[in-house]
Amino acid sequence: MSDELRLGRERRFLVLLGIICLALIGGALYMQVVLGEAPCPLCILQRYALLLIAVFAFIGAAMRNKGAITLFEGLVVLSALGGVAAAGHHVYTQFFPEVSCGVDVLQPIVDGLPLAKVFPLVFQVDGFCSTPYPPVLGLSLAQWALVAFVLTVILVPLGIYRNRNRQRKA
Repeated sequence: MSDELRLGRERRFLVLLGIICLALIGGALYMQVVLGEAPCPLCILQRYALLLIAVFAFIGAAMRNKGAITLFEGLVVLSALGGVAAAGHHVYTQFFPEVSCGVDVLQPIVDGLPLAKVFPLVFQVDGFCSTPYPPVLGLSLAQWALVAFVLTVILVPLGIYRNRNRQRKA
């Protein structure tokens, strides 16, 4: 298989990943606006991580050389690791509500970020991390987010490794 076909596969994967991340943000907005589920500071940090993953994935997909694509895939993984941290702490907080998420500490920081001022509906804190909302297919939103971030952390480097390994064998 030629290098161009391998890079095309990586680029298509990055576009799909970016679309999935934007769809997850859209789903969170639906739950916020239509179902009235107010986002907490950790929810907003997870939205930032999803947005960063999408942006880096789309930029990486637009690149034409292997090194540039790999750089942006690395940024995708770093963003996903940030998402793992936020979602992991959120899951922990939901299991142990007495811990809380430090809404008093995190809220002004998260609300002070530039996107919170530009798109307050999407990036402004309005709830508490320990608020229990109905599960979706048996998992909380924080658990689903954690699954998505962990899969990204695993699958992106695995795809890089598999494509690079195939190149060596060819």
